[in-house]
Amino acid sequence: MTDTITIAYHNTPFGELILGDYQGGLCLADWRYRKMRSSIDKRIQTGLQSEYKEGSTETLSETKRQIDAYIRGELSDFNIPLKLVGTDFQQSVWQALMKIPYGSTETYLGLSKKLGDEKAIRAVATANGANAISIIVPCHRIIGSDGSLVGYAGGLPAKKKLLKLEGALDSSQMDLFD
Repeated sequence: MTDTITIAYHNTPFGELILGDYQGGLCLADWRYRKMRSSIDKRIQTGLQSEYKEGSTETLSETKRQIDAYIRGELSDFNIPLKLVGTDFQQSVWQALMKIPYGSTETYLGLSKKLGDEKAIRAVATANGANAISIIVPCHRIIGSDGSLVGYAGGLPAKKKLLKLEGALDSSQMDLFD
């Protein structure tokens, strides 16, 4: 018998999210129409030996409430129990992402150094791209070494809006994608 991951969809001004609750822990808050949707879903369902079923839970309601407050500029730190599903390395990258303060950015190289291996840039970038809890695990705060906005599962326009919301972009970065 498999367990259930209760999922719900949430529309935001940045795009539609798919949210997942596994036993009271948020295991999914990802862009519904991202390129890696099927591989992310497979990793989560296999890792938790569970299947998606649409529904409602307290965790999902609270996640929606906190994301909406963040978007309104009323919340900068999330307080939602997380259930990160990935390898130990991926989880270490995601934990490091959560230490990047609201309104700040970091580069892949900088994150690699913080993890103790500056040569792990590609692995860090891959783990960043595999993040299934967007916004809350703030992979949008990673930028290129030259200050450019680089890949984002929700698309570069969404990344730019999130960073602009947080006040993390300078005027030259904002001009890059106008």
